[in-house]
Amino acid sequence: MIFKNPKLTVVGAGPGDAELITLKAIRVLKTADVILFDALVNEEILEYANPTAELIFVGKRKGCYAYQQEQINELIVARAQKFGHVVRLKGGDPFIFGRGAEELEYAAKFGLETAVVPGISSALAVPATQHIPLTKRGFSESFWVITGTTKTHELSADIALAAKSNATIVVLMGMSKLPQIVQLFQAQGKNQLPVAIIQNGTTADEKIGIGTVDTIIKVVENQELSNPAIIVLGEVVRHRESILHIQEQVAVAYNS
Repeated sequence: MIFKNPKLTVVGAGPGDAELITLKAIRVLKTADVILFDALVNEEILEYANPTAELIFVGKRKGCYAYQQEQINELIVARAQKFGHVVRLKGGDPFIFGRGAEELEYAAKFGLETAVVPGISSALAVPATQHIPLTKRGFSESFWVITGTTKTHELSADIALAAKSNATIVVLMGMSKLPQIVQLFQAQGKNQLPVAIIQNGTTADEKIGIGTVDTIIKVVENQELSNPAIIVLGEVVRHRESILHIQEQVAVAYNS
């Protein structure tokens, strides 16, 4: 048996659309001996994998964990020591609320060589595919990307700080905390601030709901929006309607 140097590469799979994975990520998948992949990874991407690689699902669906994080850490090390190159394939970018840094630290303690292939984050790509820019001159000079649920399953305190700013706010993993988020923005007098909620962004199952701070909960109920979804709060949400309106006017003018 040929000895292989134990290695972990943490790879970002992008926001959902299989075509939004990077060329470097594809090259790495072709060299993998073992691939551990999450629930938010589009399984079409696994077609790029080394055909002899072992594929192991380690994600969670509807609150059910295939593996706890500690077990995933141990699995990475055990498989790398036995087979060589382990690829940890994660949705979006592994360093944006993806726990990629934790897995790298754990692997390094056991002497594994480590590498990272960044991915396209859903925080950026999902609004963009719906014509919602996170920054736009005259509307937003910055943006926050915040987790809606912390390690202790509470709402991040940073959302209250963000609500006081004029920045665009992107909340990941925040659907269960939406009523609390709405209350924080209402407390700042931002009742009419535009809000977009995008479910299954960049995929064939994508759904979007548009409202304001005051109306978004009703929009979610009416359109039956749920996880996985991102929440975007800010004046930039109006850009989507503006683009659609311009396109409609052009189409009417062209056909008249």
